Amino acid sequence: MRTGTGSVVALGALMLAAFSYLTVELLPVGLLPSIARDVGVSLPAAGLLVTGYGLTVAVASLPLTHLLRRIPRRYLLSGLLAVFVAATCVSVTGGYGVLFGARVATALSQSVFWSVVAPAAAALFAPGVRGRVTAAVFGGASLGGVLGVPGATWLGQQTSWRVAFLAVAGLGLLSLAGVALLLPATSPEEGHAATGSAPDTFRYRLIVVATAVAVTGVYAAYTYIAPFLTDVSGFTARSVSVLLLIYGVAGLGGVAASGVLADRAPRAATLAPVAILAAALLGLHLFGTARAVTVALVALWGFAMPQIPTTFQSRVLQVAPGNTDIASAVLSAMFNLGIAAGAFVGGLLLSGVGVRSTYLAAALLLTVALLILLREPVPGSRRDTSRLRS
Repeated sequence: MRTGTGSVVALGALMLAAFSYLTVELLPVGLLPSIARDVGVSLPAAGLLVTGYGLTVAVASLPLTHLLRRIPRRYLLSGLLAVFVAATCVSVTGGYGVLFGARVATALSQSVFWSVVAPAAAALFAPGVRGRVTAAVFGGASLGGVLGVPGATWLGQQTSWRVAFLAVAGLGLLSLAGVALLLPATSPEEGHAATGSAPDTFRYRLIVVATAVAVTGVYAAYTYIAPFLTDVSGFTARSVSVLLLIYGVAGLGGVAASGVLADRAPRAATLAPVAILAAALLGLHLFGTARAVTVALVALWGFAMPQIPTTFQSRVLQVAPGNTDIASAVLSAMFNLGIAAGAFVGGLLLSGVGVRSTYLAAALLLTVALLILLREPVPGSRRDTSRLRS
């Protein structure tokens, strides 16, 4: 475990890497029309640049992490970031086929990155601050959504989408330098973050299942937030970007709060954001026609959503029944499957019952996820003690 300034700077490099990965994953969303025109494909085909990316991460997380699990973290993360930089640069050199293939290569590197970055960051510091360290890494990803994607989108609109992608590759190169120079080259099996601090297969399985259900619910709603805000709440199309900015800024506060709570009350830290999300989405279903209420609920939604990857990942570092990299890979796969399933379920509901009822269904899914989490006994309770004895 490193201490002092070196650990802090290394953590900053990992945060920048998370920022870069999230930005490049979602960047095509803001530049979709210009990309489609430039490479000569339809908008749905261009949309596959995002869908295919997410599915690749979901499918590849576990097998690739298992394959690469013995490589020291400095070399593994440096290699992943090198692939990120090279693939992102290659993506701007040709047409649609080159772009799509390079995106798949980037997604493959990301599938391992999200599996190992939290254990790697946690290993830099004392066990008592795991939650705050995990929150810092995911805070970098949240900043990618708040600043990275809008900033790179603006750059692409002023120049071209290719310049925007190269700019993000430059950030990835900077994070690569920090990781290569400062991250310890110790074996992944060494250090307190290599295995769960309180292994518990039952608790781990509850978190994995709840993740899949909760994320499906959230993205059933989030995928169609723009039509909800315009068709139900009556906002103009231009106002949507402002509301999404409010959502993102609120998320930064949520990440900060979740880091402290994850260290002090880990069970409550997983329950709270799911309960808040269920209430916010139900509130939007019931009161979404009132603009002031909608703004408040969107901010509440933004506050709670980033807490799920942060607190759930921190909890996995505690209860993982084996290697934390593999346990994190399963969590990452379930998260990305939830994103894809949410978009699919939301689309079906949208065409069947309308966007407002889609939010009711999303709230119900979050409620199911909350009930799953509530099956976890309170640590030290009679129910917990009897379960451990059986």
